[in-house]
Amino acid sequence: MALTLTPGRLIVASAYPDPPFDLIENGSASGFDIELMRAICAQLGLALAAGAVLGRRLQRDLRRPREGQLRRGHLGNDDHARTLRHALFSRPYLEFNQGVAVNRRSTPKVASLGDLRGLTAGIQSGNTSDFVAKRLLAEGAIANIKYYPYHGIATALDDLEAGRIGLVIKLHPVISWLVKDRPALAVAIEVPTHEKLGIAFAKQNEALCEAVNGVLAMLREDGEFARLQARWFPRAASV
Repeated sequence: MALTLTPGRLIVASAYPDPPFDLIENGSASGFDIELMRAICAQLGLALAAGAVLGRRLQRDLRRPREGQLRRGHLGNDDHARTLRHALFSRPYLEFNQGVAVNRRSTPKVASLGDLRGLTAGIQSGNTSDFVAKRLLAEGAIANIKYYPYHGIATALDDLEAGRIGLVIKLHPVISWLVKDRPALAVAIEVPTHEKLGIAFAKQNEALCEAVNGVLAMLREDGEFARLQARWFPRAASV
């Protein structure tokens, strides 16, 4: 029985831009997710067809799978997991927290969540950072939330540089990557969310999920996973 609807071909949906998971490097798709999926497809004898899909459309597409479509998902956030209850997940392989980026020139003393009072948080719609922002808003730790479309993360960072918002929350390795070439911005706080990352599959793709789990175990055993992790996330925790 074929693992995908079209034998030999696997569609992988990724949410761009999401470096260092997914990015365009020298005109070609690159990043941890792409390299990991290339390694998995090579072992399964499948041709990789990677596509960029935005935010909530990834969730809709998992309900209407095309040719074994899958995506990276967050397993450690219970609220987000409920929104993806229609999906299967691979065994988790990395764990990260959320990061809070601020403008070091306008808010140089921010060092803890208590220093965010009165500030507005910029959040991508459909991102797991929304759960952190809503919690902080309910606790009175921030003043407001401004939402940006999923592809509008650069606009959010522009607004942070210009002082139109006070912080941006996003998965720690991603926000760290995004601010590295913006001297005024820095990741000042790491919020413990312990989000375990894995690959999400359409609910009916149990065979594909198990096959990928087997390859993930093999990649760990032969050192390929460690090589990829060291290249893209030198300080990341494996699970």
